[in-house]
Parts: sequence; structure tokens; C-alpha cells
Amino acid sequence: MTITASGVPATVIPTTPAQTRSTELEQQLRHTPERFRVMTGDRPTGALHLGHYFGTLHNRVRLQDLGVEVFVLVADYQVLTDRDVAERLSEYVEGLLLDYLAIGIDPARTTVFNHSAVPALNQLLLPFLSLVSVAELGRNPTVKDEIAHSRQSSVSGLMYTYPVHQAADILFCKGNLVPVGQDQLPHLEVTRTIARRFNERYGAVFPEPDALLSAAPLLLGTDGTKMSKSRANSIALSAGADETARLIKGATTDAERRITYEPEGRPGVSSLVLLAALCLGRDPHEVAGEIGNGGAAALKRTVTDAVNTRMAPIRARRAEYAQDMAYVRSVLRAGNERANEIAERTLDEVRDAMGGLR
Repeated sequence: MTITASGVPATVIPTTPAQTRSTELEQQLRHTPERFRVMTGDRPTGALHLGHYFGTLHNRVRLQDLGVEVFVLVADYQVLTDRDVAERLSEYVEGLLLDYLAIGIDPARTTVFNHSAVPALNQLLLPFLSLVSVAELGRNPTVKDEIAHSRQSSVSGLMYTYPVHQAADILFCKGNLVPVGQDQLPHLEVTRTIARRFNERYGAVFPEPDALLSAAPLLLGTDGTKMSKSRANSIALSAGADETARLIKGATTDAERRITYEPEGRPGVSSLVLLAALCLGRDPHEVAGEIGNGGAAALKRTVTDAVNTRMAPIRARRAEYAQDMAYVRSVLRAGNERANEIAERTLDEVRDAMGGLR
């Protein structure tokens, strides 16, 4: 087993063109990080959890520390893609900010901002919509999947235009690198299409951003299904040691006493083993081998100890930042100011390219 650049185990060697390109980009990031501007973010729909940490958050800090310019979007408008109202929005936004700061996001090197505070970004949605057809949006497999799992009884127009809004998120700052999972490649392809068509029609303004594919393995929730904010099956970054122990104690395993790492045949057990391995920076097969015939109880003790040890400094920093919410809010204000300056410049370029629209 190898360890990827993002610090997580990987068992699959890149084979697709997107994976091959991503490997090339990793090499370039090490040598010329200043060439890249990364755009990423989260919807404030609940507490960030361990799946987020090992899937995306850890990688953002890595890119920031390499010297890459990173933009992190708190996508508050996009909460409404699959919800009728944005409930508990302020609480969730502040929770995201606390988590970002606690894991090591540095406001001096990473710009954190939110949709609703950057009007010029959202205004890019209008010209961008003119560059894609309704049929193209309807064929997007990611949109189809999101519609199928939507909480709404009917699908709003925002759901269909979500990939175009995401294009505005990426292109407003001329982002040229976007960390994504394999399932998000269709969304990014919409962004690349919009950038290419705008440049062909009006003149070169935007880069065509590349995908930096995540090598993070899948962590299941404590019930053995996909870890999700909305399923009450995750361990939040904000969870304390006792709550973490309680959640892991109730996690789904199986009747076989010997602990092995077999993701296909024993998903619940293997996900717990993987979580321990990620926290310990070790191979999951070795972790499983050491537990051996200890059974589910020994596995859960190992996982609990590993998670609580790994998360202890993050929890301590989070608690410290929570004592100064005025500073936490100032981080978002400063990020919004910078994002607005960039968005206004980009919107001016777009208007000029399109014939002086004002």
C-alpha cells in the first residue's frame, strides 16, 4: 500500500486520463505552487465530520502549506438547492468557520468567504447561463443524482443551474485547480465548457480549471451507510471525547470475531479499521492484524483511542477560537472583502469583453 500526497492510504493506481492528469498536477504543485489558485468549499447544512476532515479539509491545509493560493467558499446560497429554507444558517456558518480555523486554515494565506456577501460573483451566473443549453444541464449525471436524493417534493430551477453557479464560484477568482472526487467531474466539466465557450465567443478571460482528484478513501457512517450530515451517522469535528466514544461504541460491525480489513466483504468493520488507520497514519491491514481476534470491542477501543488522540489538538484549538467569536466573524468579513474586490474586477472584464455591458 502507498501513501498519497494528501497523506492517506491509496490502493488504486491512477489509470484514467483524469487520474493521470491529477498525478502530473501533484508534481507541479510541489515545484511551482504559486502557479495555482484552488477553489473549494462547503454548504453550511450541518456540522463537518471526520469524513470531511480526511476527505477534503486535511487536503486544503496541505495545499495552503505548499504555498498554493486557496479560496474556501461557504456556499450559503446553495443550501437552497435541495431545501425549501436555509435553517440554522448562522449557526452552521459559524460552525464551519470554527472548524476551518481549528484544522489549520490560515486566513492570511486562505480566503474564506460566503456567496451571499459577493454580489459580483453571483452576477456572473447570468452570462454563464447563456453558454449552456437546458439539455446539457439536464444530462448532467451529478444533477440527476442530486435530484433523485432531493428533500424537496419538486425540483427548483436552482438545482438545474447548480453546476453553472459552481462555475461562477470557480471562475470569479480565475481558479485553475479544483479538488474533487470522481463523482464531481461532470460538474467541473461544465465549468471548463463555460470557460472555453466564453473565451471563444468574447475573448480570452478565463482559465479552464483542472481537477485535482481526491485519493481519500470512503469512510462509512456509524450505521454502515454513507456518512452524511443529515443521517445522524457521523462523528462531528466538534464532538467531544465522550461523545466520540459513545458514537463509535454504537457503530455497526458484524458477527465475525477476527478483525480483518476487507472493504467489499466487511464494510462496517473495514470502515472502522480505516478510520483508526487514518488517525494513526498506518496501513489498515496492519491495524486489523494487530487487533486480530480481539473482536468488535477491541476494534472500537482502538478506533476511539485513535480518533480522540488525533482530534485532541483540533478540539482544543476549536474551543479556544470559540471564546473569541468576534475574531472568527472578522475572518469571514475580511475574506468577503477580498472576494468582492476580485469578483468586481472579473465582472468588469466580463462586461468589457461582452461589449461594455453595465
